[in-house]
Amino acid sequence: MTGDTEEKRVKMVEKPKGRKEEVVTREYTINLHKRLHGCTFKKKAPKAIKEIRKFAQKAMGTKDVRVDVKLNKNIWSRGIRSVPRRIRVRIARKRNDDEDAKEELYSLVTVAEIPAEGLKGLGTKIIDDEDD
Repeated sequence: MTGDTEEKRVKMVEKPKGRKEEVVTREYTINLHKRLHGCTFKKKAPKAIKEIRKFAQKAMGTKDVRVDVKLNKNIWSRGIRSVPRRIRVRIARKRNDDEDAKEELYSLVTVAEIPAEGLKGLGTKIIDDEDD
């Protein structure tokens, strides 16, 4: 019996660094409408930014999420209460160059260009990094 618990303890300690450790860029469509349903008008745009942060945290597995200025402007473009129903975002998991940072990776969320056909049928797309 004690041998089994010893093995389990060893397995718990030796967590393999899985796919969450690699640098990757993906494009997502976030349905803000369902995330902001029932939200007070005067809190819609701030809540949308918080929901995008939460989505990026869950999708990329990083605590440190940075929202691009253009994405923020896009959310706020129609005012505090008329937030777009859906938004296409590009989330990039990057290495933190700062030496004294708590997290070694962070996520950068930017707005992606929306195709002329619209957002229907677009799934998650993995982007090959051109700049890195």
